Amino acid sequence: MELPLRSPARCELRSVIRSLNAKKVSPIEIHHQWKYTVMDVKNVRKWCREFSEGRENVLDEQRSDRPSLPDSLTTQIEEMPQFQFDRSRSS
Repeated sequence: MELPLRSPARCELRSVIRSLNAKKVSPIEIHHQWKYTVMDVKNVRKWCREFSEGRENVLDEQRSDRPSLPDSLTTQIEEMPQFQFDRSRSS
């Protein structure tokens, strides 16, 4: 009896995508092979494209702890009224 994975790791999903992509299975067919939605079809397409371009690693690449924002966007956010801090009230 086949039991589906309830919460597969990302690297497991990417390994399946890499394998099926190597066998020339289309991204939409890969997506439809899972009986429940484990990854959006756009992400399946993205990973198929990456593997077709030569990527072999299925693990996440190292990223910084915080998402980066352009300085202009950070300035716009800080200037929004709800984010302004009244320094005269602090002691």
